[in-house]
Amino acid sequence: MSACPPDGALLPPHAARCLGCGPDNPHGHHLQVRRDGERVVATHTFDKRHMGAPGIAHGGAVATVFDDLFGFLLFIVGELAVTRSLQIEYLAPVRLGVPYALTAGLDRREGRRMHVSAHLHAPHGREIATATALFMTVTVEHFTRALET
Repeated sequence: MSACPPDGALLPPHAARCLGCGPDNPHGHHLQVRRDGERVVATHTFDKRHMGAPGIAHGGAVATVFDDLFGFLLFIVGELAVTRSLQIEYLAPVRLGVPYALTAGLDRREGRRMHVSAHLHAPHGREIATATALFMTVTVEHFTRALET
C-alpha cells in the first residue's frame, strides 16, 4: 500500500462502486472518512435507502458502514487485509436522517491478525452502536485471484 496519508486527510474510496464508500454506487452509503491520528473518523446519515423498520436503519446497513470504516484503517496501517469476523452491538435504534459520528481504531495486532473497534455516536454524544472485528492481512494476489473466478 502507499504511504500513510497526513492527519486530517480525506481518504480515497476503496473502489468507485464500493457499497460503503464508492461515489459511483447509487445504492451505497458514500462514506467519506478522514484520518485522525491513529484513528479514522466520519459523519454519516442513514437515509430511506437504508431503512429496516420505519424510521430506523437496517442492521445490515449499519454493519456495512462499520465494515467499510474498518477498511479505511488499512490506509493508516499500510497493509492489505480482509474481514474475518465482525460483531455489532446495537445499543439503541439507529435512526434515519440523523448525522452520526463514527470513529474506528486498531486495538492490537497478533501476526496477521488485526483486532479493531469502532463506535457510532448520536449528535448529543450518546453511544448508539459499537463494533469489533478481526481482520487478516493478505497479499494483493488475494484480490487478483478473486477477479479471475
